[in-house]
Amino acid sequence: MIARLKGLIWEKMPPNIVILDVGGVGYEIEVPVSTFSMLPKAGESTTLEIQNIVREDASLLYGFYTQAEKEAFRLLIKVSGIGPKSAIVILSGLSVSELYEVISSEDVARLTRVPGIGKKTAERLIVELKDKIKGLSLGVDLFNGQTPMADPTTDAVLALATLGYKQSDAEKMIKKIAQPAMAVDELIKLALQSSMKK
Repeated sequence: MIARLKGLIWEKMPPNIVILDVGGVGYEIEVPVSTFSMLPKAGESTTLEIQNIVREDASLLYGFYTQAEKEAFRLLIKVSGIGPKSAIVILSGLSVSELYEVISSEDVARLTRVPGIGKKTAERLIVELKDKIKGLSLGVDLFNGQTPMADPTTDAVLALATLGYKQSDAEKMIKKIAQPAMAVDELIKLALQSSMKK
C-alpha cells in the first residue's frame, strides 16, 4: 500500500485533483480543497500523505497535507453511508479541528451545511465518531501563514458546483466574498467556511 508520496507537481486541476510526478510516474490524487490550496505551483516539490483505496474497477489515491487530515479521512469513511468522495467534501469544508469541534459539540446543523450531508447522516456521523475522534491528532492549522495559488473566480464557482452546490448558489457565494486578486482556493475556502457558519 502507498502511505506517502514525494515528488514534483505535474499539474493542478481545480477544484481538487493533483498529478504528482514521482520518479517519472504520474499519480492522479484527489485531495480536499484545503490540501489543494496549500500545494505549491506546478514544477515544485511536495509530499502528500496518501490513502490508497482499491475497488474492483479502480485503485484510487487520496492525498492529504497532514497526517491529521489522513486520520480524519480514515475515520470518516468507516461511518456507514460516508464514502471517500463524501469524506473529501467534508474535509474541504471543515478543518480537522473544526470537525473535532462539530462532532464533540454534536452540532448537527453545521454538519448538514456540508453538501450531500443530510440530517440523518450528520446524526450518524456524530454517534459513530464521538468516541473515536477523541484520539485524533489535530495537527497544525493548515492555513497558518500560507497563501494559495491564484485562479479566476469562475474556477471557484465551478469547484463549488463540483462539490454539490447549485450553480446559482455557488455564484452568489463567490460574489459575496470575492475581492480583487483573490486566489481560487482562497475563494473556495472562504465560501465553504461562510456557508458552514450560517
